[in-house]
Amino acid sequence: MINLFTLEAGAGAGTTGGLGGNPMSLLMLVAMFAAMYFFVMRPQKKRQKEEQEMRDSIQIGDEITTIGGIVGRVVVVKDDSVVLETGPDRSKIKFKRAAIQTNETANARMAEEKKAAEEAKKAKSEKDAIDKAVNGKSKKTKTVENKGSAQDLKADEEAKKDSEE
Repeated sequence: MINLFTLEAGAGAGTTGGLGGNPMSLLMLVAMFAAMYFFVMRPQKKRQKEEQEMRDSIQIGDEITTIGGIVGRVVVVKDDSVVLETGPDRSKIKFKRAAIQTNETANARMAEEKKAAEEAKKAKSEKDAIDKAVNGKSKKTKTVENKGSAQDLKADEEAKKDSEE
């Protein structure tokens, strides 16, 4: 007799196989689906979300490239479409937002911000290294608000003394 969940190899063998016979095979199946989710489906959803954010953040004046390879500058932004101005003759073409592949202006802005952040981090680490070399340990600096020149402070103190007397 053939059962869908257990297959018997012979009449007297008594061995079982298939999905229901061994809990290890069920565990392997679950692990395979989990691996597929983490290595295939999740990164794909992340890329789709980033692409949608890029398409939603398009502004007038951005230089974009479509999936067909057309490069142009955005002149009109609507709910589900954009109008590009292409070429030296300034011809205008209307595209759906889904047809936009990259936003070159946004990519350049992100690269500049990333570079500025790296430079600031490098400057801070260099300053900490100098402080450590001079003092033997990192120096914690405190920012103090400038309250004016010494003469202004003396004049304020004298004015307070005069008003108290």
